[in-house]
Amino acid sequence: MTTVKVGIIGCGSIASHRHIPEYANHPDVEIVAFCDVKLERAEEKAAKYGGKVYESYEEMLANHEIDAVSVCTPNYLHAPASIAALNAGKHVLCEKPMATSKEEAENMISAAKKNGRKLMIGHNQRFVRSHEKAKQLIKEGEIGKIYSFRTAFGHDGPEGWSVDGTNSWFFKKDEAFIGAMGDLGVHKTDLLRYILGDEISEVSAFVGTLAKEGASVDDNAVCILKTESGIIGTLAASWSYVAGEDNSTIIYGEKGIIRLEESPDYSLIVQYKNGEVVNYDLGKIQSNDEGGQNDSGVIRHFIGSIKEDRETPIPGEEGMKSLNVILAALESSQTGKSVSVKN
Repeated sequence: MTTVKVGIIGCGSIASHRHIPEYANHPDVEIVAFCDVKLERAEEKAAKYGGKVYESYEEMLANHEIDAVSVCTPNYLHAPASIAALNAGKHVLCEKPMATSKEEAENMISAAKKNGRKLMIGHNQRFVRSHEKAKQLIKEGEIGKIYSFRTAFGHDGPEGWSVDGTNSWFFKKDEAFIGAMGDLGVHKTDLLRYILGDEISEVSAFVGTLAKEGASVDDNAVCILKTESGIIGTLAASWSYVAGEDNSTIIYGEKGIIRLEESPDYSLIVQYKNGEVVNYDLGKIQSNDEGGQNDSGVIRHFIGSIKEDRETPIPGEEGMKSLNVILAALESSQTGKSVSVKN
């Protein structure tokens, strides 16, 4: 396969900022179809990039020209659209969280296996250079045994960049299923699993709606997480950080501390127990404001997996493990009890 022909399901913000421009910039990709329930959005993209337009993803998936699709819909459609695409013989890149239940995630994984197609979940934080370097340092024992961590992802809410503003599906439980914890918390859950090379086994969480009037999903969550090896730490996800974004992670080890995306000058800082400090300038973390010009790595890895016929770096099984932590956090908040993660 020389050129991978791609269709986009959902032409909202994440498709516009990341998927579409990154596909368009890839030399081995041709975008041949756009689908959105608001047809004018698909028509707008087709006018700019070329390709056919569809109002129904079922209709689009009948197009045999399409090799792969990006599923960029509201969360409740991730599993139905992905499964339909896999059953239609298309490779699938699905936005996070991959599904709204463990059962849905398992059905997506089964559909990929049954049809011999690739399934990748868009956890782009794994491809941030500072995060890749941190994983390497930890694996090499640079800061010794890991004791604890603190991670946060917060901004002032999706209304500032969602195409529907304050009326966005992000705030509606029947479409989003979960709010800040699913939008941002799942990113940091996946990142911790990746960096530490350890599975999260237990969660205690407070998940609530504090800032967004009228929202039927959470806008703030704070979790205490414990890994299988016994590391304990905290995760915060919020849509109420009104004075600027926080996307930082700190790892505490026996020989030192790794600080990620905390300093405006250095994306990774290692502070050693002996007083030595090493600063790494690895470039800025990807931002949707850049319109796909700063490669997130997601599209590149997805297309590479198809062309080279190899497993994707974030297959459905990985997406499900991160989703299961989110589901455990919801259960913990609702029951007031610590919950074991069911992988």
